[in-house]
Amino acid sequence: METLTHGAVLARFGHALSDPTRARLLLALREAPGYPAELADLLGVSRQKLSNHLACLRGCGLVVAVPEGRRSRYELADARLRHALGDLLGLVLAVDPAACPDSAEKGCC
Repeated sequence: METLTHGAVLARFGHALSDPTRARLLLALREAPGYPAELADLLGVSRQKLSNHLACLRGCGLVVAVPEGRRSRYELADARLRHALGDLLGLVLAVDPAACPDSAEKGCC
């Protein structure tokens, strides 16, 4: 496995958080491990879309699949991610709406 620089690690984390569904998925897994069907229902997305998001998060090294018989349970890859996500949620940011619109389609954020 390739060792990433700090910048590359943060870029991967940023990519994972850049999609609202992936961000919600990480927050759900922050609360407790879950199974794909249950997570899809919780997030209100199709199982196929959830599978694609889980694949992205696995590729970014943020979640792992834990085999349980014929099913797989998903959880955060490292317990420190739970703490990191909590720290991010605790931040209060001053956002200039003109510079960072709410819609990812409009610009940087």
